[in-house]
Amino acid sequence: MSELSERQSRNTMARAFLDASGWSTAAVSPLAGDASNRRYLRVRDPARHAVLMDAPPERGEDVRPFVAVTEWLLDQGFSAPRIFAADPERGLLLIEDLGDDLYARHLERHPGDERGLYSAAVDLLVAASAMPVPEVLGSERLPLKPYDASVLEREAALLTEWWVPAATGEPTSTDLDAEYRDLVARACAPVASERSVLVQRDYHAENLLWLPDREGHAKVGLLDYQDALAGHPAYDLVSLLEDARRDTSRALQEAMLDRYLAARPDLDVTAFRRDYAVLGAQRNLKIVGIFARLWVRDGKPNYLDLIPRVWAHLMHDLSHPDLVALRTWVRRHVPAPEDEVLNRIRHGGEA
Repeated sequence: MSELSERQSRNTMARAFLDASGWSTAAVSPLAGDASNRRYLRVRDPARHAVLMDAPPERGEDVRPFVAVTEWLLDQGFSAPRIFAADPERGLLLIEDLGDDLYARHLERHPGDERGLYSAAVDLLVAASAMPVPEVLGSERLPLKPYDASVLEREAALLTEWWVPAATGEPTSTDLDAEYRDLVARACAPVASERSVLVQRDYHAENLLWLPDREGHAKVGLLDYQDALAGHPAYDLVSLLEDARRDTSRALQEAMLDRYLAARPDLDVTAFRRDYAVLGAQRNLKIVGIFARLWVRDGKPNYLDLIPRVWAHLMHDLSHPDLVALRTWVRRHVPAPEDEVLNRIRHGGEA
């Protein structure tokens, strides 16, 4: 089936889903998509509005984890979008429309609100850290899998799988890849067995909404958490503060890290800061690889422009004394995203 035919088929399926869900007269308009195969459509009729999530199973999407995590988040009193109708077999959900006031958009208009919004997001993470981590999620009782060593290492390997070949023009050798994976495994050893929180994994300004009319932690709207795992509390914090898409000053990062630690007197500050650096490095190594893949494999060039920001975060994380071996390897074997390198990747290997 061609891409056009597939899209037409999905449109017909979505329209039938809306009709069956009592939204037969609603108008449908596109919302921004993301790096996955999902798309989002705003659904309106004169009296109400909602969002249609279209996640094609034939493209590897599965809405059941989103439903399960949503149910858990709502049970904790957080502002995840309520689910109005679902057809998991066809990958269709009709969910609450939490509006357009994403942190990133809000702060473009109101930069003076930055400390307040980030404080609210940090405080939500503190609250979530006090909640027992479930073994299963939602009415379907889907297991919450661990963010273990195999996942951490597999994600970090995206760097040598995608960025290094794109940047050098040569595949990563088996020996070099094995050396890198061993360094990653050793770096991640202090965090690999942690299971104390539900990690949303994409907790940042493009996935958080400001809902000032709500109370307490419900002021922070949550999106894009379907890949949640049981893991370390530093992961979502570093996801928030070392944002791949939005500049965050070092002063803001330090203030918010201090805020989190002040609210968690149970933590060893030195160990947590080390773990924060480790998970920041792991996450940023992964993102550099993902953004390269999004261009090389999926033809999405805009992600290349984000890599220098991610690289700066990575270099900061690798400055931690416990990461000296991994830092030395990266500096020796991984090209930095200089303009010449990025232009060569854009043009298929020609500078």
